Amino acid sequence: MNLNQCQAKCLKNCSCRAYANSKLTGGGSGCLMWFGDLIDLRKPISNFTGQSVYIRVPAPEQGNKKLLWIIVVLVLPVVLLPSFYIFRRRRRKHKEKENMEANWDLLAFDINMSITTRTNELCEADGEGNDKSKDSWLPLFSLASVSAATENFSTQCKLGEGGFGPVYKGRLLNGQEVAVKRLSNQSGQGLTEFKNEMMLIAKLQHRHLVRLFGCCIEQGENILIYEYMPNKSLDVFLFYPKKKRLLGWQARVRIIEGIAQGLLYLHQYSRLRIIHRDLKASNILLDSDMNPKISDFGMARIFGGDELQGNTKRIVGT
Repeated sequence: MNLNQCQAKCLKNCSCRAYANSKLTGGGSGCLMWFGDLIDLRKPISNFTGQSVYIRVPAPEQGNKKLLWIIVVLVLPVVLLPSFYIFRRRRRKHKEKENMEANWDLLAFDINMSITTRTNELCEADGEGNDKSKDSWLPLFSLASVSAATENFSTQCKLGEGGFGPVYKGRLLNGQEVAVKRLSNQSGQGLTEFKNEMMLIAKLQHRHLVRLFGCCIEQGENILIYEYMPNKSLDVFLFYPKKKRLLGWQARVRIIEGIAQGLLYLHQYSRLRIIHRDLKASNILLDSDMNPKISDFGMARIFGGDELQGNTKRIVGT
């Protein structure tokens, strides 16, 4: 048996640890194999001077390394891509939140400064000092809460639509009903009117002025949240034949008186002298007791305490 045959015989036996030719003369005629642990090889081959012993070793690890790299290349993108996507998404949301907060802070600061400045001017003119002027910060609603309150701005909750945009009926988590006024992208009014309305109503408190609960400035949305008026607007009762019959003369006189009181407050008794400039039946809202409340101050204008007239550069209102 030559060396090659001895090698083949050893490789076929899983327990073979080493092999060698037992005789070298004539190319070798025997095969010597070792099994078990190779502790001491000197004694078995001492009679074979110059004899070569071939020890089996594990297969080269190059193949295993190659397989490992293949696995890493295939698995790594699967792990990293979702992680990268989640990281980018969270970072974008965080950035949007920061931008929204920054925009809100700037807008709130602008509103507060405008109100405080005009209030201070009036207080100084009246000799009352500045101690009555207080910061006017509106509660900020999240878009998620407003969307939930209006059932994702569903058509079933839609009350109507004006120059500002659509108005929806909503219900807050505490059960309170509200009117949600959403600025439309196609609206003839813009951010200036939106800010003007917030700036004015934030400081005005009167039983015949609609109450503003807060606003939402998020993801490009500009939304105002008002108290809900179940009887809608006055024009419904004046111009619709079926509704007109429900409005008697006593109710009409009470509504006229309420509107007059609200206007008198705006023109004379409020610290901010305000001209509405868009007073019409559709902007007079009626509560459950048919009490009138003036709304929609987007076109309104503030006058100083000593101003009796003013000019406008564009046509507004009715």
